[in-house]
Amino acid sequence: MNELIIELTEINPRDFFGLQNANINLIKNYFPKLKIVARGSKLKAYGDEEELELFDTKLTMLLDQFAKYNKLDENTIERVLQSNRREEYESSASSGDVLVHGVNGRLIKAQTANQRKLVDLTKKNDMVFAIGPAGTGKTYTGVALAVKALKDKEVRRIILTRPAVEAGENLGFLPGDLKEKLDPYMQPLYDALRDMIPHEKLDSYIEKGVIQIAPMAFMRGRTLDNAFVILDEAQNTTHAQMKMFLTRMGKSAKFMITGDPGQIDLPRRVISGLKEALLILKDVDGVGMIYLDDKDVIRHRLVKKVIAAYKEIENRN
Repeated sequence: MNELIIELTEINPRDFFGLQNANINLIKNYFPKLKIVARGSKLKAYGDEEELELFDTKLTMLLDQFAKYNKLDENTIERVLQSNRREEYESSASSGDVLVHGVNGRLIKAQTANQRKLVDLTKKNDMVFAIGPAGTGKTYTGVALAVKALKDKEVRRIILTRPAVEAGENLGFLPGDLKEKLDPYMQPLYDALRDMIPHEKLDSYIEKGVIQIAPMAFMRGRTLDNAFVILDEAQNTTHAQMKMFLTRMGKSAKFMITGDPGQIDLPRRVISGLKEALLILKDVDGVGMIYLDDKDVIRHRLVKKVIAAYKEIENRN
């Protein structure tokens, strides 16, 4: 009797196996000639070599499906196991405006006209500036595009960075190692990633360097090839930092720069590298720029009113 052992890595076996092994029990119905045992993170199958080869193929398709959409249900399993070719089980949701199937099958898509323009602009340009106030989805849409590029194998890694500038506060001495000191600055990036990539896989990606989250200072001297790179909170970069970052671009790379020129936390008399770059690069071919506004705010309805109220005061001044 032949044996096939498949170990599930970077995913939670319980999510794949289903509640009380419901998914595995359904799969067993399609392979009555095999003895299939699910234990821990391993799936073992015993039987005929030809039958095991078919089982291996179908299970790989199911694992691909789970990796892409982060869920597996009865309809999906039956569609995959009954299909003759890989193309037959691809969900229609993979086309259209869905960027990523997030955790628990959550559909992550551009929700406003300007966010959709940002998606289109990123397809046409290798460097894109997304400018707008808080809550307009600049960073979130950017991270979704990066995760999509990684899943579609258009890039090999995602690099997320932001300047570690305190927003008008003195955080004082922060205990812990370097990662623990920097994590508070990077939290919005972690939050977006956790919506889009299951916990185990995200930890694995970070551990292997497939996803890197680092402050601006760590970009110096690097050449960023085959990567989707996002510079967040770019309004807090200096002239030197912005120039350094933009010249890190390597082959087959996508750069996205997001920021809000209305929330600059730099010391007085220090020119924002973002404001300067928008003027210098506005006519450069291959560089796209999109300006989002309060109509793109997708947080609490009061955020829109807060932005409008502040804008009115600023215009008066």
